[in-house]
Amino acid sequence: MVPQSLRVWFVIHFWADILFAIPLLVAPTWFLGTLGWPCVDPISARLVGAALVGIGVESLIGRNGGIEGFRTMLNLKVLWSGTATLGILVSQLQGGPTMGWGFFGIFLGFNVLWTTYRLRLGSAPSAA
Repeated sequence: MVPQSLRVWFVIHFWADILFAIPLLVAPTWFLGTLGWPCVDPISARLVGAALVGIGVESLIGRNGGIEGFRTMLNLKVLWSGTATLGILVSQLQGGPTMGWGFFGIFLGFNVLWTTYRLRLGSAPSAA
């Protein structure tokens, strides 16, 4: 059974992703500049925006799905947020912008949340 709280988190995650995705897609240099990025690669920023749209919209679409869909999406979310957290940490230790620590905290928080729910849902029953 999928906890109702997880379904709510999928909707919250949709809004969080879209909130950042739109400015990354439309005006990445301006948006990241306002957050303290001294140098912006608009292609990389737009790729991140596109990933956020994909993950966020699928979270909204799949919020009423069954347990297998949630397991699959949680696997993706754990991998995405975990590797993003690690990548941001390395960048920050190499002198990233101050706001990078905020993004580190956001991704770390979501990684803990998704990992906790993924462990709660357990593994899929084996096919016999």
